[in-house]
Amino acid sequence: MSYKSRKLKKINTNSMPGAIRALGTLKYRVILEGIAVGLLVGVVVSAFRFTLSELDGIRNVIVGLSEPEEDSLLQGLSDAGPGFGWIGLLILGVFAFAVSYFVYKEPYISGSGIPQVKGELMGRIKTDWLRVLALKFFGGIMAISSGLALGREGPSIQLGAMVGKGFSRLSGRLKTEERLLISAGAGAGLAAAFGAPLAGVVFVLEELRKDFDPKVLLSTMAAAVTSEYVASFVFGLQPVFAIFAFKKPTLNDYWMILILGALLGVLGVAYNRALALSQDLQAKIRPRWLKAVLAAFSVIVMAKFYPVCLGSGHSLVEETGYGFIAAGSLALILIVRFIYSIYSFATGAPGGIFLPLLVLGALAGGLFTSVLSPALGLPNDNIAFYVILGMAGLFSSIVRAPLTGIILISEMTGALSNLLPLSMVALVSYVTAEALGGEPVYDQLLERILRNK
Repeated sequence: MSYKSRKLKKINTNSMPGAIRALGTLKYRVILEGIAVGLLVGVVVSAFRFTLSELDGIRNVIVGLSEPEEDSLLQGLSDAGPGFGWIGLLILGVFAFAVSYFVYKEPYISGSGIPQVKGELMGRIKTDWLRVLALKFFGGIMAISSGLALGREGPSIQLGAMVGKGFSRLSGRLKTEERLLISAGAGAGLAAAFGAPLAGVVFVLEELRKDFDPKVLLSTMAAAVTSEYVASFVFGLQPVFAIFAFKKPTLNDYWMILILGALLGVLGVAYNRALALSQDLQAKIRPRWLKAVLAAFSVIVMAKFYPVCLGSGHSLVEETGYGFIAAGSLALILIVRFIYSIYSFATGAPGGIFLPLLVLGALAGGLFTSVLSPALGLPNDNIAFYVILGMAGLFSSIVRAPLTGIILISEMTGALSNLLPLSMVALVSYVTAEALGGEPVYDQLLERILRNK
């Protein structure tokens, strides 16, 4: 054996135990770092979510969907006359218009933020973490509370990712470790936004990273559990959606689930293609400020004539699940929400697509059983079950992340006994969307960002 070979063998043998010890040490360190990031993300996203909740309540009073509390300032203003309503609508419009300034100052805060996080993890996008964190926080609040059909989850994921990146930069971590912390922060953001820590972990592995790395799993799980623990102090431990499927179909009725899954697959492909078309049309609008004017005008018109479709639509899920909305109204709301949510997202305002698409899925599931069950002579007493299936199925066909959809809906509804039907509807909708050639929405959005960068 040559001197060079003996030297190489000696180095490899001596370095192996050290490498193993270093790997073990790294695992413990990323867990601790994940806990630290999760704590910070829990605080930031809880503040974001709480502010949105309060402003949504004020908006509902302005548009007449709810009554103000007695002896409150809003009650005093509303009693002052009809001028209060118009002033309130004007404020909502100003909010929608002002968002364009934030996006102009920092284009990477536009939309949900999830494609930007994916691009960052791929090394294709570089962002100023503090700038994005600040502008996404306030821009997201203004966009969502104005009444645009946007959700809180996308901004929460991007906020979490920027917290992870900021933690890495301030503590002087290497680039590889920084990506671990960005992933952990993103999962923690989803966990705190929806009270779904397991979904946060699976989303990172299935959608953001598209691989299974034990270090990513450990750091993200630590961050997600910690952030949800922090958020629970503010929002409690109850599920996000207060709907319960007391009545479930029998095994002989599972053919309905297969049909529903196929229909949701078609609807998901239609949604993604309509979204791409709407973004193309928005890109042609010049000058830039005209898009902001149109967005503000859409909010005012919707608030005046169809306020039930404003905002993320969280309450529509529960009202549909309890059977409070007739089939005809469900169909109309589904059409209006479909168009308005696509338009809202295409404006580029900082807001997510998760919650609006879950609302569409809930409406589609509720409409499906409200029409089909009476036509077949079946009792329409399991609408909540199909609402839950509708959310999981449409999520799977649009995002193309079925595992995340199954776990997310299970955690958001607090029901872990529906895994078989959820898996079935998610799989069928996924396969249908794939067969129709639909592109996953976040891949589609990331490609557009990189093309226009």
